[in-house]
Amino acid sequence: MTSKIKRGVSLYSFQEEMFLGKMTLDDVVGFAASIGAPGIEILPEQNMPTFPNITDQQIGEWQDRLARHGAHFTCYDMFLDTKLRKGEVMSDEEQVASIVRDLKLCNRLGIKNMRILIFVRPDILEQCVPYAEQYDVHMGVEVHAPWYLDHAWILRTIEVADRLKTKHLGILPDMGIFMKHYPPAFRGRFERQGARPEVAQFIVDSHEQKIMCEYTIYEVAVKMGGNKAEVAMAETLRHAPFANPKRIADFAPYFRHIQAKFYEMTPDCTDPSIAYDEVIPQLVKAGWEGTLSSEYEGNRWIQDVEDVDSREQVRRQHVMFEKLIAKAEAEVEPA
Repeated sequence: MTSKIKRGVSLYSFQEEMFLGKMTLDDVVGFAASIGAPGIEILPEQNMPTFPNITDQQIGEWQDRLARHGAHFTCYDMFLDTKLRKGEVMSDEEQVASIVRDLKLCNRLGIKNMRILIFVRPDILEQCVPYAEQYDVHMGVEVHAPWYLDHAWILRTIEVADRLKTKHLGILPDMGIFMKHYPPAFRGRFERQGARPEVAQFIVDSHEQKIMCEYTIYEVAVKMGGNKAEVAMAETLRHAPFANPKRIADFAPYFRHIQAKFYEMTPDCTDPSIAYDEVIPQLVKAGWEGTLSSEYEGNRWIQDVEDVDSREQVRRQHVMFEKLIAKAEAEVEPA
């Protein structure tokens, strides 16, 4: 059967190689398609040097690039520079105008999903809904750790979408909210910065037991006399929630795209921290239709000791996705 869950990559996954000039946009798009992940999530501010002034010729060049590799766009990551001017925050009218500008470009590129940064206020988005409908773009507010699916701030956006009865406003989950185990890459970096192994283990154990992070930070900072690296490691727990994957079905109607965050994949293609083995069965069970878009952010945790190989990390994640999706779909198929 044809899976409802498609696979793709965010170009953000290859920030290390592109910044160092080791990969071009052509290389990245071609690689994604070669591993069965042809859906491309773009960050125009990073990937389009003349942004926001994009000509029809440039759009044509992008379409040619995608066609050449058998790829297609899936999502547009917007940014909102509310502090563009020193000492002055962008007015509400300017924020709406900036988002509308992005919606228009999104439409010109043929993209149906736009990632909205989590800080954008629901009332600002409400003013943008008529434009999202006009340009046929779904605005998905990024559900990023430490927030989670049923956080009150996220529910405000859903309330607006329900009240307006619009299909062009909702959410866009970042899988970092399903961090079940503390990432080994995080621990390694902090130990190289001076965290004592026994303190690092205490923090890992606390996360495993889902102890309130403030208790752990207090224990490390005060009772254990934690050094700078140890306290910093403990404070990462504030941004390492494990949301309940069983709640996915309740929110699935509100999202069409997923940022498949990960920090590392083991050689046997397993994610040691994000609970994809629990998340994907819930997506399949809910009948969710959309794209799992790789978002590799492990580079920053290992670049001090080894060369980053984002390609291999992303490849391993898609081997895992292929297996988990097939297994989950087989389990829900009628006998």
